[in-house]
Amino acid sequence: MSGARTLVAGVDSSTQSTKVVVCDAETGEVLRAGRAPHPDGTEVDPRWWWAAYEQASAGLLDGVAAIGVGGQQQGMVCLDEAGEVLRPAILWNDTRSARAAVDLTGEFGGPKAWADAVGLVPVASFTVTKLRWFSRAEPELAARTSMVLLPHDWLTHRLRVDGGEPTTDRGEASGTGYWSPAAGAYRQDLVRLAFGRDVALPRVAGPAEVVGETASGALLSAGTGDTMGGALGVGLRPGDVVVSLGTSGCVYGLSDVPTADASGLVAGYADATGRFLPLVCTLNAARVLVTVADLLGRSLAELDELALSAQPGAGGLTLLPYLDGERTPNLPDARGLLAGLTRANASAANLARAAVEGMLGGIADALHALRAQQVPVDRVLLIGGAARSRAVRAVAPALFGTPVSVPRPAEYVALGAARQAAWALSGGAEPPPWPVEAEEVTAADTPEVYERYVDVRHQALPLLT
Repeated sequence: MSGARTLVAGVDSSTQSTKVVVCDAETGEVLRAGRAPHPDGTEVDPRWWWAAYEQASAGLLDGVAAIGVGGQQQGMVCLDEAGEVLRPAILWNDTRSARAAVDLTGEFGGPKAWADAVGLVPVASFTVTKLRWFSRAEPELAARTSMVLLPHDWLTHRLRVDGGEPTTDRGEASGTGYWSPAAGAYRQDLVRLAFGRDVALPRVAGPAEVVGETASGALLSAGTGDTMGGALGVGLRPGDVVVSLGTSGCVYGLSDVPTADASGLVAGYADATGRFLPLVCTLNAARVLVTVADLLGRSLAELDELALSAQPGAGGLTLLPYLDGERTPNLPDARGLLAGLTRANASAANLARAAVEGMLGGIADALHALRAQQVPVDRVLLIGGAARSRAVRAVAPALFGTPVSVPRPAEYVALGAARQAAWALSGGAEPPPWPVEAEEVTAADTPEVYERYVDVRHQALPLLT
């Protein structure tokens, strides 16, 4: 099947599953693909990741010249002196270290001190807070810990036939809370603050570096975190911002300079190419549409049609979609709020429309947070499950105040990992220019919808805090 093509593989070891794609190294065309599930939960034995990789890649890797691994960020994998895993990895979505995040923030001098040091302010997802929890809750295991890796670090190292020094990349390292994107170096003082002592950390490899070989002789690229892999996969350029509408929302764009947002809204990550990748998360995205569809007793497809049948502005209804609290803006104890309800606008169509507009209003808040950090927002690339909604596509450009394009559905993290592998294989100055098909969508609404959303949020703030 491959003929004279050079083949590369990309791995996405995500929270829920492992995906593997095999691509043409020159064009990025996907030639083979596989998938295998991971167990549910907020901690998992890393051996499950290896088993899922073997299952997902079975029969796919013949002739592959290079492999890259993208992985869920911020998980904590603890190894003993022999390199054996000491306990199940604690994943990004585990909240047991929330108290540790508060304590560490205060102990190091507050949010601004953290933002200046490492580009972010501690929350429970970051690895540095997990180190503090681990050192206090499981001191005997912590005392036996010789090295701390992240999920993609561990899987890349497991793939290496020579068993050499573990590596990571700057994108993955930037989500730990103890590596500085601005300085390009670990902050061992923050490791000691969190863990009580020094611990070995993986070497940070260069963006296009070859870090080893597999047993079959394929070269291994440095790999990266899933967000950074996704950015590579969609071909993110300066001025582009990705809006990923999954269960929650994820908004990120390229920057030539590091960011340091003391509010904690913008996490100042690095990317996988040598640039920076400021990121904002919202807790409520596609789950808003699912909840309102269930409330109305409709399918998501029916909700979409209802929303399109209503007029822009939903007859005056405004939904603040904080169904599970919110991170952007920082309202952890808030709940959803429906404003402007009258007998005249009380219809299923208007509620469906308000759900779409409210969800996208929250994403528009995230875009404004990026703009406040001087991140250019010239075009939005809309991806994720909710990007398939016709109503979402119709509303997004006006609420975002910028052109919107929808790339074709694809496994962009795995594609990004494969593109990085092709880059490492070629040794070029930049990743290969793999084309990404995208459909530009046009606005069917007026921007006043977002202005009203902001007004309602401001007036409701005393009720939300």
